[in-house]
Amino acid sequence: MEATERDSTQDWLLPAEAVPPTVGELEDRIEEAVTIAHASEAAVMTVGAAALEAANQANRAAEIAERASTVALDAQKSVAQSAARAQEESDDRSLRGFTERADRVVARLRALERLPARSRPASAAAGRRRSAR
Repeated sequence: MEATERDSTQDWLLPAEAVPPTVGELEDRIEEAVTIAHASEAAVMTVGAAALEAANQANRAAEIAERASTVALDAQKSVAQSAARAQEESDDRSLRGFTERADRVVARLRALERLPARSRPASAAAGRRRSAR
């Protein structure tokens, strides 16, 4: 074989842009990737813990809101019942007062009817005279 036919070392050299990384460079990249992975894991754990805490707080808030809603409905019913009772009592009182006044007027009129004409008060006699006209 002739020397010119043989491959030279220069034929097997790669261009600078195609040279693979060295073992040291690969180790550095791996260490960087592991560091980033650990940092990402810590961040995910922090975010996960915060999400769980937020979910727990939301659950507690929903329970409190449900209890408050129940109390508000009970209070609303109680107020409506109290208002209805107060209205009934007010109606009863005003009707009772009217009935009592009417009974007193009737009693006075009956008492006036029993009195002889001479012993009636002047205002009653005047009232009769006016109604006679």
